[in-house]
Amino acid sequence: MAISPLLPTAFLVALLLLSPTLAEEEAVLTLDTDNFSEVVAKHQFIVVEFYAPWCGHCKQLAPEYEKAASILSKHDPPVVLAKVDSSDKKNKDLSEKYNVQGFPTIKILRNQGENAQDYDGPRDADGIVEYLKKQVGPASVEIKSVADATSLISDKGVVIVGVFPEFGGSEFENFVAVAEKMRAGYDFLHTSDASILPRGDRTVKGPFVRLFKPFDELFVDSQDFDKDTLEKFIEVSGFPTVVTFDTDPANQKYLIKYFENAGAKAMLFLSFSDDRIEAFKSQFYEAAKQYGANNISFLIGDITDAQGAFQYFGLKENDVPLLFIDASDSKFIKPTVEPDQILPWLKDYTDGILAPYVKSDPIPVVNDQPVKVVVANSLHDVVFNSGKNVLLEFYAPWCGHCQKLAPILDEVAVSLQNDEDVIIAKMDATTNDVPPDFTVEGYPTLYFYSSGGNLLSYEGGRTAEAIIEFIKKNKGSKPGEAAVEDGAADTDDMAEDESEPEFVKDEL
Repeated sequence: MAISPLLPTAFLVALLLLSPTLAEEEAVLTLDTDNFSEVVAKHQFIVVEFYAPWCGHCKQLAPEYEKAASILSKHDPPVVLAKVDSSDKKNKDLSEKYNVQGFPTIKILRNQGENAQDYDGPRDADGIVEYLKKQVGPASVEIKSVADATSLISDKGVVIVGVFPEFGGSEFENFVAVAEKMRAGYDFLHTSDASILPRGDRTVKGPFVRLFKPFDELFVDSQDFDKDTLEKFIEVSGFPTVVTFDTDPANQKYLIKYFENAGAKAMLFLSFSDDRIEAFKSQFYEAAKQYGANNISFLIGDITDAQGAFQYFGLKENDVPLLFIDASDSKFIKPTVEPDQILPWLKDYTDGILAPYVKSDPIPVVNDQPVKVVVANSLHDVVFNSGKNVLLEFYAPWCGHCQKLAPILDEVAVSLQNDEDVIIAKMDATTNDVPPDFTVEGYPTLYFYSSGGNLLSYEGGRTAEAIIEFIKKNKGSKPGEAAVEDGAADTDDMAEDESEPEFVKDEL
C-alpha cells in the first residue's frame, strides 16, 4: 500500500504507544464557538484539546487529560485545560483557525490566545503535568550550580543551554526569543558559568549555546545567535541521526517528526536480540551519515515493538532483518538483509537502479460477485484500460466504516448490473500497493474513473441512491469537466457531524 507523506502520522504513533482507559470527565473546561474567545481572553496560558467524541485516540487520552487537569488546577498559578468538540459543525471555524487536521490536536495558547503553539509533550497524566509546569514558567531557566545542571539536564531529552558572561545584550535577547518560540518542543536553560555543565569544554566564557542530547555525539556547540540560524541549529542538532522505533514515550516526538518528513524514509527492522545487532547498527548509522543528505531519514526498530508498523506498511515478519524504503510514490524492500549489504543497497537506491517493489494479491481466477475484486496487478486493466466507468473502493478488512459500506456497494452493483458500461470494484489496500494516481489517507476511500478518462474522488453521501446518482451524472465525463459536488468528505481525523459524519473513514 502506498503511503502518502502527508498522512496524519501523529495517529500512527498514538496507535502504537497509547493504551485505552476510561474515566469520567469533570475538571476539563468545555469550550465552543460561543464561549471560546471569552474564556481564552481571561488566561495568559490555557491548553485546548480539539477532539471528536467518536475518535478512539481521543477516548484514550480523555482520562489522562482529565487527571492532569485536576492536578494542574491546584498548581500555583493554576493551569487550565479545556476541550473543543471539533466534530460539532458550530465549531468548524475554530478548528480551521487553529489548523486542526487530526484528532486529538492540542494547542497551548498564550497571552489571551494571541500566540498558539502545538503541544509536543507526553499523553499520560504525569507527563502532561510535568510538561505543562515547565511551559507555564519562564522560557529559559537560570542554572547556578552543578546540582541545578544535574537535575535539569537529563539523559532522556534535548536541552539547550545558553552560556553568557552577562544576561543582557543582543545574543541573550535572541536566545530568549528563540526559547520563547520553541519552548513547546525543547527545554531551555542559561548560565554564566560553563564549569557547572556536565559535558563539553568548561573553561569557555561565552556567549555560546550548548545543545545536550541523549543520542549521537551527546552535545554540540554553536556561537551563532542569529535567530533563524539558532532555530535551524536546534532543529537539526536536536534530531537523531537514526530514530529508534520503540514504545518509549520519550521517543514519540522523534517518531512523529520522522513520519511527517516529506522525504524518503529508510527503515531497518530486526530483532534487537540478534547477535549481529551491533554490526547492523554500525552499518545503518554509517549509511545515515553517507546518505542522509539525499533527503532520506533513517529509523531502526525492534520487531517486538514494530507490530503496528508492520501492519501499517504491509510488511512480513518472516522477511526480518528487513530494510525498507518508503518514498513518495514507490517502495523498495530488501528482505533478510545482511549487515554488509546495507550500504551497497542504499547506494543502488540513491543511484536510481533499484526496481520498486509492488505488492499484490493474486488476480482472482473467479470474480463473479456484484462488486469485483481488484488487485494491484489488475488495477490498470480493470480501471484505466477497460473503457468502462469504474467506481473503486480502497478498503481495509478491519475497517468498521468499510464493513458498513460493503452491503451498500453490493446494492449499487446489483442495481447497475444491467449497465455494461459500469463496474463497481474494491481493492484491499492493506495487501495491495495503491498506485500514486490515488491518495488514500483513510478507509474507505472511493474513486470514480469515467470512460472518458476523468478521475474523480467520491466525497458524497454514503447511501446507494447518492452513489448511483453520482455515477449516472459523471459516467463518460472527460478530464477537466466539473465534478458533481455531493458533499464534503470527512475523515476519522476530521469530521463535522457530532454523531457520525456523512462520509467518515477509519484511520490508516
